[in-house]
Amino acid sequence: MLFFAAYTAVIVAEIWLRNVVQGADVRRSMRIRRRWAKHLLYGVGVRSQFTGYIPDFPCILIGNHRSYMDPILMLQHVDAYPVAKAELANWPLLGKGSALAGIIFLKRDNVRSGALALEQIKQIVDKGFPVIIFPEGTTSDLPGSLPFKRGVFQLAAKNNYPIVPVAVVFEQTADYWVGNVTFLGHASQRFREKNIHVSLHYGPVQQGDSAEVLLDHTKTWIDQVLIGKAHLPGKS
Repeated sequence: MLFFAAYTAVIVAEIWLRNVVQGADVRRSMRIRRRWAKHLLYGVGVRSQFTGYIPDFPCILIGNHRSYMDPILMLQHVDAYPVAKAELANWPLLGKGSALAGIIFLKRDNVRSGALALEQIKQIVDKGFPVIIFPEGTTSDLPGSLPFKRGVFQLAAKNNYPIVPVAVVFEQTADYWVGNVTFLGHASQRFREKNIHVSLHYGPVQQGDSAEVLLDHTKTWIDQVLIGKAHLPGKS
């Protein structure tokens, strides 16, 4: 926990100082954030692998949601804007660092906030950035995924945005962050483990003008990976 806090503080300070001295540059900040994600995860004992092709083009990455680590796991691979709950803005260090490096804040169960988030996603993808979103809306410990919210699929269908499914698979169900457990409570418990094993599986690009088809194909592929029925290439 001390490493988590100290290293995050150093990175947030670096991004802020570079913005002051060199001028704001979100791509530079994202590169620094990617370094933070890689070193942070390794430093707290997370051992991750991935399969598939990591996208280097504007797209919407759709993942199942298991833990507070899910977006960090993806941010070690891609320079993207994650969509996160608005409460994160008030978290010490993480809130400030997220705002500096690019993030979309969303108030869950708030229709107006959801519409604003979709408009922000459109603007960001149009500018050439990927976006990360977890359309279940909350974490789950089910064998598969919860129902996906339709809004982001309607946006992708209307604007012909590519969707990249991402299945997040933890080796231990104890790493799922569900229920009313606090971030600090869950993190302090799991960081006692020597290693936390997780794999990310980047799926085939989905694109088309039907939101229903996009949602169905994306969710089906992720669920097949989660229950072990998908054919996957070797891990990297």
